[in-house]
Amino acid sequence: MVQLHVERTIEASPERVFDWLADPTNLTASPLLLKAGWAKGSSAPRVGAVREITGVGMWFREEITAYDAPRSYSYLILRSFPVGDHKGGTLTFTQSGTGTHVDWVTTYTIPARAGGKLMEAITQPLMRSVFGAILAGCAKRLEN
Repeated sequence: MVQLHVERTIEASPERVFDWLADPTNLTASPLLLKAGWAKGSSAPRVGAVREITGVGMWFREEITAYDAPRSYSYLILRSFPVGDHKGGTLTFTQSGTGTHVDWVTTYTIPARAGGKLMEAITQPLMRSVFGAILAGCAKRLEN
């Protein structure tokens, strides 16, 4: 099982940081994510909304499972390539001085038929880098 925990403080209000990170098109701030957006029938972040993300060697279909703007939102990967068993992810936004502390946690396993522990060892640093790049993109866009 992989549990990723990535965090960063961004010098912008919780509302601005939350809104930026809740918009799936901004996930392409990571150079490994090529296209992201709402799936057909979903057009705004809310519980039940579905987003689709295509990246270099990866694809995800995710559902928003909890939405409490501007404090937190959670998601669950419904389908993916490579195949995985996602236990859920949550982004939490906390006022920190003049900025916002973002705490991003996600947990998953990869079944043996898809490479198991070897693929977990490969994807863990890869996904940590993806999350870090997204948070860096948010900071670059919102910090003055």
